[in-house]
Amino acid sequence: MNPELIEKVTKLIVEKLHTQNGSERNTAISSETPRAEVKFWDHTSGSPLTSTGHQSVMEPNKSVIETDGLIPFGSYSETKESGGFVESQSKDVIHPSSGIEDPFNPEELQELMSKTPARIGIGRAGLRPKTDTWLKFRFDHAAAVDAVYGDVNEELLNRLDLFKVSTRVSDKEVYIRRPDYGRKLSDEAKQIISEKCRKAPTVQIIVSDGLSSSAVEENVEDVYLSLEQSLKSLGLETGTPFYIEKGRVAVMDDVGELLQPKVVVLLIGERPGLVSAESLSAYLCYMPRAGTIEADRMVISNIHKGGIPPVEAGAYIGTIIQKILKYEASGVSLVQKES
Repeated sequence: MNPELIEKVTKLIVEKLHTQNGSERNTAISSETPRAEVKFWDHTSGSPLTSTGHQSVMEPNKSVIETDGLIPFGSYSETKESGGFVESQSKDVIHPSSGIEDPFNPEELQELMSKTPARIGIGRAGLRPKTDTWLKFRFDHAAAVDAVYGDVNEELLNRLDLFKVSTRVSDKEVYIRRPDYGRKLSDEAKQIISEKCRKAPTVQIIVSDGLSSSAVEENVEDVYLSLEQSLKSLGLETGTPFYIEKGRVAVMDDVGELLQPKVVVLLIGERPGLVSAESLSAYLCYMPRAGTIEADRMVISNIHKGGIPPVEAGAYIGTIIQKILKYEASGVSLVQKES
């Protein structure tokens, strides 16, 4: 994506967040204020999203309704620049037809199919799935396997200026069988990081393929550039970013021990499924160290074109980091301090 467009979008989102935070301090939300609607990912390729009594997406010229401090995301479908803001263009989609011949209740079946990307209502040929259904299943399964066993393109790492280190994992088979090896940096990696990285930054960003190299290739550039711009707008100092090959979430503890940052952000590929093999997660932790428990971490997941838009996710991560620094806590501790 064009970095200039990402910068514009990020600035607009950060400005909106500041405006919302200011209004929260000065104005009490009336109990009669209608709840803003949640837009679910329309996994089908069909009809317009059916509304459940909620407003589906944020539109450029309409006011935004506060939802208990939550941030409404706009559409990530097709965007174009117009008059200083990004304009959303939604497409009409048509729900796929059922594979069941002469269903008992076609309306209810169609309603169920519109609510989930799971394989329901696909029909069968005798005791077996239909050919099209079986081929689609094999295709999605192959994409998931490729995501796990694939490698991130070196060109992407060079473009983002990320140097590469590895964990104690020797190959993918060991990585899958021994998650504990992926949680520890190799001795060589520790030496390289100590030599190349700035010590004690406010925010340290790291990237890892995790269980989906496809997620990194598809989403990490937009998330990273947006996050970088968000942190710059907030005046937060960042350390030297780098890439960890075959890493697990807890590898951020080793990074915390080495570089002593206040906040570590790990952008890592999620375990692929049969709906999406390109989903990215952002794990955040305040001063991670050896022995950090999982309750102290927090995660923003489902970052992909069918979930949380990557550009908006980057800006949102910036505001979460600001909150972590304010309360000097993350995870469950942050929730307790906020309440």
